[in-house]
Amino acid sequence: MRPEPKLTRGAGLLLLLYAILAMLTGIAILYLGTQLALVGGSPYYVAAGLATLSIAALIFMRNSGAVWVLGALSLVTFIWGLFETGWNGWAMIPRFNWIIVMGLLMAALWPVSRRIFATETRSVSKPLYFGATLVVPVLMLVCILIPILNNPEVQLAKASERPSGTFSRSAPSNPGIEVAATHDATSWTAYGGSNLSQKFSPAAQITPANAGTMVKLWEFHTGDFKGPDDKYSPAGENTPLKVGNTLYICTSSQQVFALDATTGAEKWFFDPQVDPEAQFNNGTSICRGVAFYRAPQPVAECQTRIIWGTMDSRLMAVDAETGARCTSFGNNGEYDLAQNMNTPVKGFVGVTTAPTIIDGVAVVGHKITDGQDYRAPAGVVRAVDAVTGQLRWAWDLGREDPTAPLQPGEHFTNATPNVWSPMAADADLNTVFIGTGNASGDFFGADRTERDNEYTDAVVALDARTGKERWHFRTVNHDLWDFDIGPAMNLVDWQTPNGPRPALIQATKAGPIFVLDRETGEPLEPVEMYDAPKTPGVPEEYVAEKQPMSPNMPNTVGAPNKGDMETLTEADAWGISPFDQLICRIQFNEMRYDGLYTPPTTGIGSIGYPGNHGGMNWGGGAIDPNRGLMLINSERLPYQIRLMPRAEVPDAKSIVDKRWHKEKFMPQIGLPYAAKKEPWMGPLEMPCIAPPWGYVAALDLRSKDVLWRQPMGSAQDSGPLGIKTGLPITVGTPSNGGPLATGGGLMFIGAALDNYIRAYDSQTGELVWQERTDAGVNANPMSYEVNGQQFVVAEVGGHQAMGTTVGDGFVAWGLPPEGYAGPKVIQSSVILAGNSNAAPKQGSANMGAE
Repeated sequence: MRPEPKLTRGAGLLLLLYAILAMLTGIAILYLGTQLALVGGSPYYVAAGLATLSIAALIFMRNSGAVWVLGALSLVTFIWGLFETGWNGWAMIPRFNWIIVMGLLMAALWPVSRRIFATETRSVSKPLYFGATLVVPVLMLVCILIPILNNPEVQLAKASERPSGTFSRSAPSNPGIEVAATHDATSWTAYGGSNLSQKFSPAAQITPANAGTMVKLWEFHTGDFKGPDDKYSPAGENTPLKVGNTLYICTSSQQVFALDATTGAEKWFFDPQVDPEAQFNNGTSICRGVAFYRAPQPVAECQTRIIWGTMDSRLMAVDAETGARCTSFGNNGEYDLAQNMNTPVKGFVGVTTAPTIIDGVAVVGHKITDGQDYRAPAGVVRAVDAVTGQLRWAWDLGREDPTAPLQPGEHFTNATPNVWSPMAADADLNTVFIGTGNASGDFFGADRTERDNEYTDAVVALDARTGKERWHFRTVNHDLWDFDIGPAMNLVDWQTPNGPRPALIQATKAGPIFVLDRETGEPLEPVEMYDAPKTPGVPEEYVAEKQPMSPNMPNTVGAPNKGDMETLTEADAWGISPFDQLICRIQFNEMRYDGLYTPPTTGIGSIGYPGNHGGMNWGGGAIDPNRGLMLINSERLPYQIRLMPRAEVPDAKSIVDKRWHKEKFMPQIGLPYAAKKEPWMGPLEMPCIAPPWGYVAALDLRSKDVLWRQPMGSAQDSGPLGIKTGLPITVGTPSNGGPLATGGGLMFIGAALDNYIRAYDSQTGELVWQERTDAGVNANPMSYEVNGQQFVVAEVGGHQAMGTTVGDGFVAWGLPPEGYAGPKVIQSSVILAGNSNAAPKQGSANMGAE
């Protein structure tokens, strides 16, 4: 009689170790699966945990039944996983990866298993053994890889199938004297290309056919890195201007440089020396753009000037030719935006977006540090004379007549909806268009006034000369989700049965895309009321039972689509492993989720989907007026929103009450609840739903449908626990920034949470060029021509809060000129003078950032 092999000796120890790992896996899955079942979730994991424990027990008993139980578990899991996920390889990973590992390891243990499981009367069949341990796991692996490598979410189009003919103008009929109203292939005169905010350049040298040969022409380094003692997060979100042969750029700390548009050489530099405490109070320091103004009549100084805002509440003006202060503008080149705001807090009012120049005034809104205090500053919009720096008008929602001048001792109304996002303007109508947020207290609104609610998340048309309202349109009723108007609006001609109408396209964080007549404010595409959840999240609150939708237009609730908006289910919960996926599934069942517009609540909170970052955000869409396309990037990332009763945070203080202090949540002082908002993330710091988390797409403005879409952004600079995977596989990341459309038929965009800039064929969606960058490209690119040479320029500055690599660069790309020998690298006068801080150590992309 041959000696009986034992688990505790020799190679048998490997099978014993396998059994122990199976036992631990089974215990964990059974424990979490039981918790899931108790909150009403899928019972599968209870059964799977028991099956895995039985595999371990059978191995301990040296019973070959372990193999057959594994085979049965694999087959059931395979069928169940396909039923839950459809054909999403990423979603299959946590359902299948543990089974694949168990199967492959058991198969590898065949030399041990055939001896341990053999009996005097029966041996283990090799074909059956490998059939039970390998066939289904290999099928699982194949089912994961095929849709990841050949992603069904990549839905491209054929250019030949689209109608020809120009869809819209790219400039007003009568631009008047304002430079910002003009636009051609050689210029970029306002933040969005021109005041129409189409983010379109007619420059057409670079096309889908030759874009693959693009090279870096020059790169300029500003030297603007925060110092070791600075307590703010820099964000490189600037889109330069080009007027004449000069580029005007600004950095995250609002320093302004003038560069030669052809060579990138510095012409001048101005540092407003922003107050560090103001930057701290704002949290993230940003300068999305500057404005250019040319005085129509001779003036003593600064015939042409650059006007921009700072994080410490100043509107600045310097000479566009020399960078010298315009001393006759306001007080020595500054207008104090903190005046009449009734707040002593530095930086509570901060300007992040370029002013809009129309009819001789600089129209400016401002950011307010969110969720702090009922004593938040007013959301007033002001028009400052572009020459004198004196206030021409102010639009203050809290006053009976919003444009009535303040009397001595009066101040603007605290805590009204503010305007922080990019504006647009129509020279033909002499109208400026603004987008509001909500009143102070983003996630609790019971105390808001009737007017606050009327103008929450609204597009408002104001007379540029007087500030008087012409019309307004509200995009969200009684906003409890921070769905302020973030995406930049686009002004186009809209084709109607009665001919073209001047229109405004307003994308939203919440998902709908509205098309409004910009003369009257009436919808040019139908607006219908959607039934929203009717039960408030807390007793003191109330909800709007109806919300406006735009069913004729695509939406960005989930993947860009036209029709049904994505609604999450427990099966959408995701993780890298079955364990973190189970935790997300448990949370899904514990949190409140009734679909779009689920009210915030206490405890573990509620799911906001889309989250308050969108849908779409400030980068907005770009319009190709020649081809009738709206090019967009959007996010698919749920947020977890939690209200905290005041008794839960009794010592919470706002920036009003304590200097150099910010809570890790929104204290909402003066309201019965504090709040916390953050992306819904698992324990491995990955989103709790499967990729894609971000898309690029083209919307056909003629058919009003999605022409093409695909995920954008790789896993190269992100991963579990913030560890960079280095994998150049497209997952579709969240994004921060927006696109550029060009006359050559291209969409240029950075925005994703990886260090790349990309170009897509705007008519087909094909990726035709991408280049690795030194830092994140989290700003909208721009483009122009010089003597027939097309330049595409973007800030390569990163975004610390989003986790992309922080840099100090502005880079120009184009087709290689004759004799090209590499890019010119230019160091700013700040660097050459030795006044630049050393670059900080960089981190990994953070999908949990706002």
